[in-house]
Amino acid sequence: MVRAKYQDVLDLGEQLNIQDGNVTEENGVLKVVGTAATQYEKNLLWDKIKATGGDNPSDIMADIKVADESVYARHTVASGETLGKIAKHYYGDAMKYKDIFAANSDILKNPDMIHPDQELIIPNL
Repeated sequence: MVRAKYQDVLDLGEQLNIQDGNVTEENGVLKVVGTAATQYEKNLLWDKIKATGGDNPSDIMADIKVADESVYARHTVASGETLGKIAKHYYGDAMKYKDIFAANSDILKNPDMIHPDQELIIPNL
């Protein structure tokens, strides 16, 4: 029953390709273990858990580790994106584009010139 309540969380875990995933149910508590690729993906899972169970749910215990703590996320540029749009997506603040530009200075020479399919590091702030 608890598993059905949190099915959206489990589906998201599959979409994100969470590694070493394990889900068990004991005494009405869903126990979820796994490793997300980045902190951003871990945050997405927690946001989904809170959206379903509230800020402090008592019917789920999640132990989500992060495989790569050196970055907040990795992002593949899509057509029409700007560093400002990408910063707004990850941080909620378009002006953080400067942090993304600085973290990718090895491949970016101008913050106004990014190209589809470039893989950008989204740094931890």
